[in-house]
Amino acid sequence: MRNLGIVAICAALGGCVSTNETVSFKASNPQQQAMMRDGQPALVSRQKSSLVLVRPAARQLQANGRPVYVVGINNFGRQPIEFRVAQVEAVQHVGASDFGMQVVTFEMLAQEEKNRQVAAAIFTGLAVAGNAYSAANAGRGTYTTPSGRTGTFYSPTAAAIAQNNAAFQNEAMIAATVETGQRNMAALEQTVIKDNTLLPGEWYGGQLHLAPPTDQAGGLKTYTIVITVGTDRHVVDIAQGPAGT
Repeated sequence: MRNLGIVAICAALGGCVSTNETVSFKASNPQQQAMMRDGQPALVSRQKSSLVLVRPAARQLQANGRPVYVVGINNFGRQPIEFRVAQVEAVQHVGASDFGMQVVTFEMLAQEEKNRQVAAAIFTGLAVAGNAYSAANAGRGTYTTPSGRTGTFYSPTAAAIAQNNAAFQNEAMIAATVETGQRNMAALEQTVIKDNTLLPGEWYGGQLHLAPPTDQAGGLKTYTIVITVGTDRHVVDIAQGPAGT
């Protein structure tokens, strides 16, 4: 399983403040064990035919960002079992009330990336057009003689150099935009968890993305993820709060 780093974005008005948070797990039944794995909190849940391991995808989470967890699933039964992302549930607990948290699927993330690529292509197109316009007008200028006479001139050499430079820059910008998009889509394909049939003895896993939990005035946020594997239900209780608390 691979980690996909979470990019921290500071959007606070008037300056940036630390908004990192950490998570902890609570074993809710005798078939679960909260532990540390490579310095990170984790939870192992065992049911009749499957074992699920959950840990955060990063050592710290963005306070108002999407929580991302790495989920590993093992089928230790004798029959194939089904895992479906649509059957994963997430619920935030606020006082005596529960509120659903959307599971952000691979398809949703892929569409977001496509939208980002469209926006990036538009900005790249504007930059390319600006370069082309500047190159088209390169080599032209005005002059003023000591006697006050003015005129215009054109240098084919300067124009050719500017146009060649613009073509090189435009090609590089377009290639970088395409390469970034392809790299991001490949990362999603490789890391995000999807529907899967697990054969006996097989491990499968990937990243599970959730919609951000509702902020609790900077306090602790608690929520539950229910991961269904075949007929097994793995209930994962999580507390998320400011780092260092």
